[in-house]
Amino acid sequence: MLTSKISKIGKVVICGGKGVGKTAMLEQLIYGHVTIDSELHSTIEDTYVASVDTGKGSRDMLRIYDTAGLQGNVQLPRHYLLFSDAFILVYDPSDPASLDMLAGIKSDIDKYKDKKEMIIVVIANMHSRQARLTGGGPPINVPSTGGQTVPHSPNGNHHSNGTNANSQIGNNDLIESNLNRANNWCARERIKHYTVNAMERASLYEPFIQLAIRLYPTQTKSSFPQLRQLTQKTSKVDNS
Repeated sequence: MLTSKISKIGKVVICGGKGVGKTAMLEQLIYGHVTIDSELHSTIEDTYVASVDTGKGSRDMLRIYDTAGLQGNVQLPRHYLLFSDAFILVYDPSDPASLDMLAGIKSDIDKYKDKKEMIIVVIANMHSRQARLTGGGPPINVPSTGGQTVPHSPNGNHHSNGTNANSQIGNNDLIESNLNRANNWCARERIKHYTVNAMERASLYEPFIQLAIRLYPTQTKSSFPQLRQLTQKTSKVDNS
């Protein structure tokens, strides 16, 4: 609603492997103009502002920091770990390496959170599934980590992408296997796991709305009216 008041601003970092579609998701969420033919360049660093209506009568602002895709042993820059209120970890379910990378990112977040309760969500971006299955042209931000074997998998195993690109059944099995691995890992880590498609704007709403709700939960009023009256009287005395 246009009449909703804007109350708070939360700092959210979106991160993950190179080419998993982080920028495509944000461009689609904010502007809604991304198509399979859109040309998006690799991100170095960018910032988006989203006004989220969570149904509470006021809009919550999210300042979302789009980060460069990580490759190999490259870690998320430390300054993101120090100032953020929440993290969105994105992976491509057709690329096992992009999922394996998330465990290391979460470990770094836990290391620097300094007793602060940090909100983390994981998003599987299905943006490239149809193009890969049908053998069409390259989708937006095609992962470049290919057949690389990566340690620190969410389930402790090493994985390599040896899928035959011409096998639709094999690719389906790979995607389902990675989604199951992600579900199991997120359940163990008590992290919310969402599946979206960057080409479908409506699929992106729920993760960001739920994130805003968790960042700014509704304040419940005290069930003791005497306590509320005492607080009001104390406030009046302090202001007199």
